[in-house]
Amino acid sequence: MTRGCYITARRPVDVAHEVEVLLDGGCRKFVLSRLAGGGTLDLERLGAARYAAGLHSVVELEEAPVSEPSRVAEAVAR
Repeated sequence: MTRGCYITARRPVDVAHEVEVLLDGGCRKFVLSRLAGGGTLDLERLGAARYAAGLHSVVELEEAPVSEPSRVAEAVAR
């Protein structure tokens, strides 16, 4: 399983440009860094990347970080 090309650009137009450059270099799987916790900005960036990558590529948002067990336990204990 390949990790894919990691995209860190913030603006959707920059994301699309970065995807196009990497696509020309042979990349077919793209992973976008989370900048807004999966919010509107991340969704706009994801849409721009998917549009630029085309139908034969895989584009996904990186997984959310896992909370520390100690903080989860503290929240449950309250």
